[in-house]
Amino acid sequence: MARPRTPLLSRERIVTAALALVDAEGLEALSTRRLANELSVSGPSLYNHFATKDELLDAVVDSVMGEVDLAMFVPGADWHDALRAWARSYRAALAAHPQIVPVLAQGPGRRPNALRLADAVYGCLVDAGWPRGQATRIGALMRYFVTGSALGSFASGFPEDAAAYGAEYPHLGEAHRLAEHRARVDEGAFELGLDALLAGLAGRYPGGG
Repeated sequence: MARPRTPLLSRERIVTAALALVDAEGLEALSTRRLANELSVSGPSLYNHFATKDELLDAVVDSVMGEVDLAMFVPGADWHDALRAWARSYRAALAAHPQIVPVLAQGPGRRPNALRLADAVYGCLVDAGWPRGQATRIGALMRYFVTGSALGSFASGFPEDAAAYGAEYPHLGEAHRLAEHRARVDEGAFELGLDALLAGLAGRYPGGG
């Protein structure tokens, strides 16, 4: 029997193609027709794997959540170290797929990897001695911080034209150079914020851990 000209469809292949499309062109580019064209299949064949576009998008978002490392959440882990390592991995996953962040920021929904992530963070904090209510709020705070940092670049938001900054902006004389140092500025801001956040939590609630 001759082999098919295109690989057989699978949920994994569809999700991989959909994520690549979103990464390249944004969420608005994702449609059944466009995705079927990318996969060289008929549109109806996609419905054998995903009943709706929303179901597909959930799977795409959850595949990104599956890239986040949770190995640091082991019994007895120091909550400071675990949250720090997790936040870095979380940000790296979002930075690799920034177009998906607006959907991801809405919460875990019924996505397995996202729920696994939430369970790991919450469990680590409760096991370390944090009251459940505070552990919930810390989990929310960390998600706000990480997703916010991944929504865009602070440094690249400033014009590189020095002439854009006149006398009315006396403290922005070097702002045109920010874009040139985007990685150092943005990553440095994230690390500074993460340090301050964790130190502030430890200082405010010394009983945790």
